[in-house]
Amino acid sequence: MYRYMCMNQISEVGISNFTEKYVKTDNVQEAHALLVRSADLHQAELPDKLLAIARAGAGVNNIPLEECSQKGIVVFNTPGANANGVKELVFAGMLLAARDIIGGANWAASREGDPEVAKKTEKEKKRFAGSELLGKKLGIIGLGAIGVQVANAAYHFGMDVYGFDPYISVEAAWNLSRNIHHISDVEEIYRKCDYITIHVPLTDSTRHMIDAKALEMMKPGVVIVNYSRDLLVDEEAVLSAIEAGKVHRYVTDFPNAVTAGKPGVIATPHLGASTAESEDNCAAMAVNELKNFLEHGNIRNSVNYPNCDLGKCTAPGRIAIYHRNVKKMISRFAEILSDTNIRNMSNTSKGAYAYTLIDLDEKADPEILSRLEAIEDVIKVRNIVKQ
Repeated sequence: MYRYMCMNQISEVGISNFTEKYVKTDNVQEAHALLVRSADLHQAELPDKLLAIARAGAGVNNIPLEECSQKGIVVFNTPGANANGVKELVFAGMLLAARDIIGGANWAASREGDPEVAKKTEKEKKRFAGSELLGKKLGIIGLGAIGVQVANAAYHFGMDVYGFDPYISVEAAWNLSRNIHHISDVEEIYRKCDYITIHVPLTDSTRHMIDAKALEMMKPGVVIVNYSRDLLVDEEAVLSAIEAGKVHRYVTDFPNAVTAGKPGVIATPHLGASTAESEDNCAAMAVNELKNFLEHGNIRNSVNYPNCDLGKCTAPGRIAIYHRNVKKMISRFAEILSDTNIRNMSNTSKGAYAYTLIDLDEKADPEILSRLEAIEDVIKVRNIVKQ
């Protein structure tokens, strides 16, 4: 029996995927797994029995990843589950920036009860005229699940699309339209593109990647769209560029004290993945990741441990070993398991951490588990029981 706790409200579409093997708890000290959206876990006391945290979304800035890694807590996210919702809002943002739809709608609302509104409309509409997306150059920084969808849709909008991602995955590359210009230097996007949209995680290397230097390279009248993280952009520099006429609009999903209400800024209240469909998709994906991990030891879409998959546990015994990524670990495991027949094994690593799944032809002896856990640089050992 596994106990899970929801740290935020999680869609029932996802929760309903749990079987009778799972019980919901409101006591974090009892939980084997946590489901989270925006709750900040950095100050939370993570119990020893906690095995996994699943973020129903992509960003994991609210989770203490290194602490989890050191404790053998696997952290999952749900990349791509909300991609369509964000993609659609990116296009809404670009259209709002291209044509003064908000200004026009506000003007029309202010004419309530005016019998002359239809006549005045024809006179006033030129104040809100804009331009079309057709034929404009769009630069996409980051070709993950969202970036690829934006790129492909933008091509069908008739835009000339440039994509930059030095770490593009094989899956993303396969899904990317052949009509996208895949470039190797982000500065080419800065220099050429009329619209620039960012779809990268926040790291030390991407923080304020759109800064005064980047803005200086951009075309006059550029539109910058940010539905990833506010700290990817030096927003003070962007406001100065708007005032100078260099940037036409800054579209952001993260209103704050710097940007809220400022001229040239279109700010939406973190609506990127706020659709019923996105929340359902993220919740279902998070629950399925937890089930596959808890029941079979398989890891898919973890941000702190490597992917590792031996399929459904059908062997009499399966052992999961969390350990540091150092030399000679496999030989140490094999030495302890020398009197046991190993049916199958997978060892993968991610940065400083590694994960090994071993299928045995017999149930794992408790003494063997203890000896494995006693190896230096082993963090945790789990005995996974055939379901």
